[in-house]
Amino acid sequence: MAQHFAKFMKLNAISCAALVAIHCIGSAFAAEGWSSDFEAAKKQAAEQKKDLLIDFTGSDWCGWCIKLNDEVFKKDEFKAGVKDKFVLVEIDFPQDEKKLSEATKKQNEALQEKYGIKGFPTILLTDAEGKPFAATGYEEGGAAKYVVMLDGLRAKKTKRDEAFAAAAKAEGVEQAKQYVAALKAMELEDETVSGFYGDIVEKIKKADPKDESGFAKQLEMKSKLAKFEEELNGYAEKDDTEGALKFVEKTLAEGGFEGEAKQQVALTKAMVLAHQKKFDDAIKAVDAAKAIAPESEIGKQTEMMKQRLEEMKKNPSGEEGHDHDHDHEAGDEKAPEPAKPAAEEKKPAAEKK
Repeated sequence: MAQHFAKFMKLNAISCAALVAIHCIGSAFAAEGWSSDFEAAKKQAAEQKKDLLIDFTGSDWCGWCIKLNDEVFKKDEFKAGVKDKFVLVEIDFPQDEKKLSEATKKQNEALQEKYGIKGFPTILLTDAEGKPFAATGYEEGGAAKYVVMLDGLRAKKTKRDEAFAAAAKAEGVEQAKQYVAALKAMELEDETVSGFYGDIVEKIKKADPKDESGFAKQLEMKSKLAKFEEELNGYAEKDDTEGALKFVEKTLAEGGFEGEAKQQVALTKAMVLAHQKKFDDAIKAVDAAKAIAPESEIGKQTEMMKQRLEEMKKNPSGEEGHDHDHDHEAGDEKAPEPAKPAAEEKKPAAEKK
């Protein structure tokens, strides 16, 4: 996305999930013990009956990637704890692209798109075929604690396989609901689910043609959100905040979005208003968004958003201060829950292809 809406897009760090609408062969010299060749790593994992641990990183610019490497990956406790369980894969997006061959860059970009990676560091756990079953990011506590967390996440593969096997024996809507529950339990990005579990999605649709599980409707909402985001990006590229505001208001007036999807659209209005330094209006917009679904995950995070807006209101000329923004870029809030992908840092827009 263009950098023109930088101010209100910075709030994406407050709640990446809430603000969806604002929303390689690895490095040429992968770290010791890490593979930089994805296909070779898959082959090794299959031969050794191991899983893959894939680190999507910005090794020379992403602060939390560097912390994760220094505090965990370099430590002997980590190396000993994973050596019999995982083949380690580094998928690097360095600022200094001289570190990468053209083949490396092409594969990195393809893998980033294939796995739906939205931020760094993102750590994916996959089976030997590259099919993901869990995701995480930076976690405090050091190497030993990180290994324990990975062991817990690795158990998700067994739970996935058992859940799919049980669902296959069920019928109709019950089968659909069991498959939906199994997909949700892995807590993967939507793009990842679509890219790797398309067969399960089709089974859900076939088993539940009337959509009693609500799964098809959920997919429809996500598709609409993606189109909304794409059109919003057009205004961002032109730095047209007035056009963006009218577009968001028109979208809300037309309806078509419900629940958290509507809440996400409504929150973009607050972000645009914040960019225009209309902080009182932005705070009212956050309240309106919360009222749509107060008990949702997004609704529960709105108070934190309001606090950020209050801070910006008190210091309207300083919201772009280097130190403050860097903190949010680097994920100043709590570290993500172990089973959730991290999106603390994003490669600068100018660096993206």
